[in-house]
Amino acid sequence: MGLFSKKEDLNGIQNGSIWTPMENLIQLDTLENDSFSKSVAIFKHSTRCGISRFVLKQFEKEYSIDANKIDLYYLDLLENRQISNEVASRFGITHQSPQLIVIRNGKAVFHASHDSISATALEKFTEN
Repeated sequence: MGLFSKKEDLNGIQNGSIWTPMENLIQLDTLENDSFSKSVAIFKHSTRCGISRFVLKQFEKEYSIDANKIDLYYLDLLENRQISNEVASRFGITHQSPQLIVIRNGKAVFHASHDSISATALEKFTEN
């Protein structure tokens, strides 16, 4: 096994994880529409930042919400700067990294960054 043999080594997440990678602007339209039926969360992550990697791992360790209650999207900021800029513009959220944003009914209803990011904070957004 080589140094970069696991997907985690390349972008911070492992195959089969809780995340849906955000890779195009069409997904942003889709998740905005989906937010009218259930909450959607976007985790903005810089793959070159040790703090961001630590926060991501902590989040994944404490996350236990049923997949049917909330959709989780992972946004690699270095690979997808255009999407990150559109998220900030569309939802009126100042860019930070790492950052967790919750979308409901087409609007950002919660956001946190750095050590304020917590998987347990999402619990209140899982009720319809």
